Amino acid sequence: MVQGFHSLADVATINTVEETKTLESFGNKFTQMLYAAAQMPGVRIKREACLRSALKRYCTEEQLAVAIADSPAAAGIPLSIISQAARTSIKHETSKVTGLSTLAGIPGGLAIVGTLPADTVQYVGHMLRIAQKLAYLYSWPDLFEQKEELDEATKNILILFLGVMLCTQTANQAVTQVAGMIAKNVAKKLPQRALTKGVIYPIVKKVAGYIGANMTKRIFANGVAKVVPVIGAVVSGGVTLGTFLPMAKRLQKHLADLELAKPGLRRSEAIIVEAELRQK
Repeated sequence: MVQGFHSLADVATINTVEETKTLESFGNKFTQMLYAAAQMPGVRIKREACLRSALKRYCTEEQLAVAIADSPAAAGIPLSIISQAARTSIKHETSKVTGLSTLAGIPGGLAIVGTLPADTVQYVGHMLRIAQKLAYLYSWPDLFEQKEELDEATKNILILFLGVMLCTQTANQAVTQVAGMIAKNVAKKLPQRALTKGVIYPIVKKVAGYIGANMTKRIFANGVAKVVPVIGAVVSGGVTLGTFLPMAKRLQKHLADLELAKPGLRRSEAIIVEAELRQK
């Protein structure tokens, strides 16, 4: 073979390696953005407060106590009620993120968080907020467990939730697998090993890369929109409404279809006794 030329197989290998490196680069950038968003005030959702606020209008005190001690599914709360509470949460977060995006569309409206565009970090922050709210309503365990730092397992499940929001089929499959592990083991914690070292971890890295690439396109689009200040503000707010709402609904639908969300699942006598004692 003439020096300097490659076979088709070699070219395919080179392209694959380059694509992998590019995807990893996008993934690292997105992970940096996720960490920045998770540190912002108000992004982390307290599970108990979230469930109490979302369900108190629809449930008895006993149901609410079991939902907090175990899960809404364990409390036997109908999916119709959970879905109604989820829609209210989505509506609330959508109105907040749309307002912020409109403000960010005006030059000087928002600053920079380190080297990251503040409006994009804010956007990711609201994605994290609604992901947590929906997860708790659909019977996922506490993601942060009052920890100060964002640990690896929590970071990775949040990446997968955001992947579902962005219509990444691989993320859908991974979230279904993780939910199955939690339901099977009647666990109140995330499956640490699977998310950080096991079968799910390689999927997380790929999904992070896809999200990073998607976010890069969004940043570019918003940057172009801001060339004309007033139009930029309208475009930013409109694009956010047109993307955030369907993304949140996509995650809601997927979580609602999981075995983990089915009413009556995971309820144990110990939890019932605990809930009854709280009422006394």
